[in-house]
Amino acid sequence: MNSKLSFSSYLVIGVMLFALFFGAGNLIFPASLGQNAGTNVWPAVIGFLATGIGLPFLGTLAMGFSGSKNLQELSSRVHPVFAVIFTTILYLTIGPFFALPRTGAVSFEVGILPFMSADHAKIGLLIFTIIFFGVTLLFSLNPSKIVDNVGKYLSPGIIIGLFILLLFVFIKPMGGFQAPHGSYIDNAFMTGFTEGYNTMDALASLVFGIIVITAVRSMGITSTKGIIAATAKSGGIAIFFLGVIYAGIAYLGATSTELFGIFANGGPVLSSASEHYFGSFGAILLSIIIFLACLTTSIGLTTACGEYFHTLMPKVSYKAFVIFFSVFTCIIANFGLSNIIKYSIPMLMLLYPLSIVLILLTFLSPLFNHARIVYVSVMFVTFLISLIDGLKALCGSLEIDYFGWMNPVVSLYENYLPFYGVGLGWLIPFLFVTLITGVIGRSQKDKSFKQI
Repeated sequence: MNSKLSFSSYLVIGVMLFALFFGAGNLIFPASLGQNAGTNVWPAVIGFLATGIGLPFLGTLAMGFSGSKNLQELSSRVHPVFAVIFTTILYLTIGPFFALPRTGAVSFEVGILPFMSADHAKIGLLIFTIIFFGVTLLFSLNPSKIVDNVGKYLSPGIIIGLFILLLFVFIKPMGGFQAPHGSYIDNAFMTGFTEGYNTMDALASLVFGIIVITAVRSMGITSTKGIIAATAKSGGIAIFFLGVIYAGIAYLGATSTELFGIFANGGPVLSSASEHYFGSFGAILLSIIIFLACLTTSIGLTTACGEYFHTLMPKVSYKAFVIFFSVFTCIIANFGLSNIIKYSIPMLMLLYPLSIVLILLTFLSPLFNHARIVYVSVMFVTFLISLIDGLKALCGSLEIDYFGWMNPVVSLYENYLPFYGVGLGWLIPFLFVTLITGVIGRSQKDKSFKQI
């Protein structure tokens, strides 16, 4: 059966996809971008949107195009061992290491911290995260439709609430754009491009994409062409809402600097702006919305991680994984939002090029007869570059000089890899190796992975 979906059906799936990608934590990055980019906010926003909504859109389409049942199956095109390692690291990144603790930290910084003194911030964060991840654990152990219903009704509410706030921002800006800071001065677009990595949505798209595809199939669309078309139309609705919100929040951040100065992260920007326009009521209402949005995201990610690792290690129960992840996440959240963001960057610099390349190879795969040699070669070369980028970012987070052995490698990359200085050192090697191995692959059908 291949029925044609109505616009309302696309809208339902689009809002669902928006809810999957949209975590309240995503709001803090365009807000911080706006504050730091200042007069260069729009080039920075374009770069941010490329990775913040463009890549997640492609990632979702790639899952439909590939016909794979999950990320591990898709990445096994490189090698089964690589598939387990890559999928495990990705789940840990969007789960207990970074994205999950960020949900609690964002909820606290936006919703609780503005109403308490700085002296009590640490103990307040501890108490809040124990409660927050305790509730997460409760719902994750006992999945209930209440979570789906909250997400279903909350997403439109968030969209409407944010649009109202942004309308006030555009009608009556808090101030003018200020001078840009740091790398936004000379390299606004590429700084925004790499800042978009922080949303982690391109990584999540490789996990969430199959949920959208399942929803499309449940509505009667079964052909690959039909699934891709329906996913594209629904995805277009989701990225429209995300794009408008990201651009609007970046504008909010850019206009807030004159009044509030630059904050350490984007959390206080939103709470300060809400209070500026709507008083204490606005700040409280935003706190409630952010809390519920973060909670549903936290439950979803905890459940997804628990299910994946239980599948990977069946002898350990789902319940045991959920308890462990909730406790571990609570501990990580108490390092604070700024530290979570700071130390997530090295992992994102490692994972994002690999994820982008996997997405691109998925679409190019029919051209080289799905030859494994292409996947292996391209991913290996990309890994050699992204590993150094990740280690460089780690040294930056630790505020130390490069590890001694890295200096000649970094110099080699800087001298011979085009675009390396702007974070795209993998691009030309990707094109070159794909072309060379693709020609070889077309004559080696027997060396392909088993096509689904």
